[in-house]
Amino acid sequence: MKLSFAVPTPLEYFAALVQSDAEFPLLETAISLAQDEYPQLDVGQVLGEVDQLLARLRRRIPSDAVPLQKLRAVNQFYFRDLNFGGNFNDYHDPDNSFINVVLRSRRGIPISLAVLWIELAHGLGLAARGVGFPGHFMIKVNLPKGQVVIDPVDGRSLSREELSERLEPFRQRTGLLDEQEVPLGLYLQSSPPRDIIARMLRNLKEIHTAQGDWQRLVSVQDRLTILLPQAWGEYRDRGLAHAELGNTRQAVLDLETYLENEHEGLDIDAVAERAATLRRARS
Repeated sequence: MKLSFAVPTPLEYFAALVQSDAEFPLLETAISLAQDEYPQLDVGQVLGEVDQLLARLRRRIPSDAVPLQKLRAVNQFYFRDLNFGGNFNDYHDPDNSFINVVLRSRRGIPISLAVLWIELAHGLGLAARGVGFPGHFMIKVNLPKGQVVIDPVDGRSLSREELSERLEPFRQRTGLLDEQEVPLGLYLQSSPPRDIIARMLRNLKEIHTAQGDWQRLVSVQDRLTILLPQAWGEYRDRGLAHAELGNTRQAVLDLETYLENEHEGLDIDAVAERAATLRRARS
């Protein structure tokens, strides 16, 4: 009998990681996003680096430390001792989304910084979760005497007034100006790991779209369609990227998938016309 020892492709590996919500390894999946850009990346090695940081952190904390002490210790270690923070000099650098680079540079964007912070906090037994706050990913930690919302860029805890102030531009853009209509608490719901990875990928999607980097955009869209197989708009966007690259067959397949499944999109007529144009180009 011939045994097969084929190494999975990065996309196959990603698909295996995200197949179950019940057993969704957030950090490992987040690290794997860099494999398209860094093909030689050893995900296990990066996980080991994070484990080493956690071991260093644990040695600093007394065995009888209460949750608030642990929270302060994570912030001291992460933001002061290791000097993690936001990459404000080049906020739109794709590397800000890649955990392996963030570990090395100590610079990232809120969501990548949050993923690492949460992993360290979980290692200490803290009930930390990511929060898909509009425009700026947050962390919340449940403590015995209440909940703390933390900015993952600097570790500062934010009051309800500060959070409401940060929401104001979003409310103005969306027309939600009456605070009573949408309570603040709705914006502080925990984000499941799948949603966190989707947000990380969509950050990359926005960057590649703005730069017209269609090949990298296709790679991101491949992951989004695996992660969110019924998010039909992602097939449309991959199809449009394929069209820019001249991959007519793949473009038509993706646009047809969108048209077959999304019946209420405002752009259906425009997408149908684009698909028809591409079909004619193939014939």
